[in-house]
Amino acid sequence: MKSPDLASRALRFEADEKVRKVSDLEQMIREFEQVAIDLDRQIQAEEERTGVRDPAHYNYSTFARSAAQRRDNLRASAAGLKSRLGDAVRERDEFLEQMERLSSVEERPTSSPGRRMVRGATSSQSTQLR
Repeated sequence: MKSPDLASRALRFEADEKVRKVSDLEQMIREFEQVAIDLDRQIQAEEERTGVRDPAHYNYSTFARSAAQRRDNLRASAAGLKSRLGDAVRERDEFLEQMERLSSVEERPTSSPGRRMVRGATSSQSTQLR
């Protein structure tokens, strides 16, 4: 059987892992969105340079077309990561709440079964209730 210290250390490790996962997902979403913004700027610059702004036009820049496709893919990936982030945040919060409940249960003073303090009585005056 695991010792309580080992079990609590494993729980803390799992909690840290869930926090890291949320942080990593948030960072990836930020990076994807930043790259998409940069691609938007590049597309606009290329459209201004060539003078063709209609992607359906036969003379539309190949670079602008591929950059737009990449930008759209990044936005779709960011949207998928956002749904995973929502799940990860929910999972992390539930786990941390569960850990908090467990730690509060462990901290409660234990009394011997069947013994109860009578209101106003001192510990030496406790009575056995059956």
